Amino acid sequence: MPQLQTTVLKDRKATPVDHTFTPRDIVSGVGTVIETTGVPVGNSRLSVSLSQTASSGRYKATVKLAVPVVATSVINGISTPVVQRTAFADVTFTFDSTSSEAERNDLVGMLASALAVDKPLINDAVVKLQGIY
Repeated sequence: MPQLQTTVLKDRKATPVDHTFTPRDIVSGVGTVIETTGVPVGNSRLSVSLSQTASSGRYKATVKLAVPVVATSVINGISTPVVQRTAFADVTFTFDSTSSEAERNDLVGMLASALAVDKPLINDAVVKLQGIY
């Protein structure tokens, strides 16, 4: 069972930047780590959870990432951080209870590979917001 722990994610900048997410809490089986900006409204959040369905016995692992863009609003000389927008990612894996660790590992690897810059079907649709034809 994985322990809630500090997790470092790299972005896709020309010179990748490490984003360090530190443990926040576990609520109803959902572990959350945050990248703090010093102002809670601007914290990026990464969460992970695992559940098993009662009816089919399938396992469902969900990973969510929320990254806000914050600007400073100045009203009457008072500066206040304000969320301008937030980018969200939500990945759900569903596995049969008879799946092997190797099968699950392969699926995760294929998905990670699909998100690579050199895979235009996924990259250009998600990053460049281009339609599929």
